[in-house]
Amino acid sequence: MDRAGVAFVSNSLSGPHGEYLALGGLGFLLGDGALKYGRENIVEAYYTAHLWRGVSPSGGLQYVNHPGYNQDRGPVLVETLRLHMDF
Repeated sequence: MDRAGVAFVSNSLSGPHGEYLALGGLGFLLGDGALKYGRENIVEAYYTAHLWRGVSPSGGLQYVNHPGYNQDRGPVLVETLRLHMDF
């Protein structure tokens, strides 16, 4: 059975974490010394096609606004391609 889906996610930081990054703090994945804070909003759409017994390729797009919670970054369009196989 083929499937299609759409999702929306809105991520935020706690006040102290956002202030830490704005003051130049660094984290595991965040922080470049100049955070102009903004919520990170993501919209994703995908389509999965059932080809044959347990073989399903999928393609999708993600639109990310303010990646890394920084208003000075993005927006970014991310293309996705997946292959699911059952044995």
